Amino acid sequence: MNSNSAIGNRQSAIHVVVVGAAGRMGRTLVRYLQSGSVPGLKLSGAIDLWDSPEREKDAGLVAGVAEAGVKIGSDLSAVISAADVVIDFSGHHGTAGNAPRVAEWGKGLVIGTTGLSVEEKTAIEQAARKIPVVLAPNMSLGVNLLFALVQQAAQVLKGKGYDVEIIERHHRKKKDSPSGTALGLGEAAAKGYEWDLKSVAVDGRSGLVGERPAEEIGFHAVRGGDIIGDHTVLFAADGECIELSHRATSRDAFGLGALRAAAWVAGQKPGLYSMKDVLGL
Repeated sequence: MNSNSAIGNRQSAIHVVVVGAAGRMGRTLVRYLQSGSVPGLKLSGAIDLWDSPEREKDAGLVAGVAEAGVKIGSDLSAVISAADVVIDFSGHHGTAGNAPRVAEWGKGLVIGTTGLSVEEKTAIEQAARKIPVVLAPNMSLGVNLLFALVQQAAQVLKGKGYDVEIIERHHRKKKDSPSGTALGLGEAAAKGYEWDLKSVAVDGRSGLVGERPAEEIGFHAVRGGDIIGDHTVLFAADGECIELSHRATSRDAFGLGALRAAAWVAGQKPGLYSMKDVLGL
């Protein structure tokens, strides 16, 4: 990456392009960029699908704040030259396609998209060989603290007869299940228990499935209304139950976390990073 850019010297604003600008998280990001909640960041581009009804509208007005002077377009290449960092909250297909292009352009990349396939994650990992990439299923401080607490709890409870179940609740329009955050919590518990998550994960239960085996992590997804995101990890043993939970009451924590990641990634070497790196957890 160019050491003479805003990324390298931090003497000027870090210019940010938001991909998925017309979506729920995109609007939140634009709103916070316009408010200056994370100093040193400036909105320089807004991208969404070519058939978005918000295309060609001012990104600030779409987000419900003052006019930003940046119209929502559909061509990332048209706005990338003025950018230092791309924040991508689009969809799994779009994110995987954007990553190699952003790598060729030499920009920092923050990805909050979930539901990525193995192949799509591979494309992102390859991009991270050339540029710094922050990839996180959830960018709030609270959830990332929860990841750490779940792993720590699992390490303490390992081998002591505590079953692990994960319950997550989201709005009716969420497309992937289990949520990326739920899977991240499952990874944290599995790491603490020294299990391979793919070998022990079960998505819900139906029918005569038999007794629960000792080595199993159950995932249960609830979809309804406008629930932003609730996650609970349950450690259940004979005689007691421990629950570790996080409830999002707005998308603000996610948006602020993504912007903090953008400010942080701008000064990093190529590599694949998580929010633990950004937050120093």
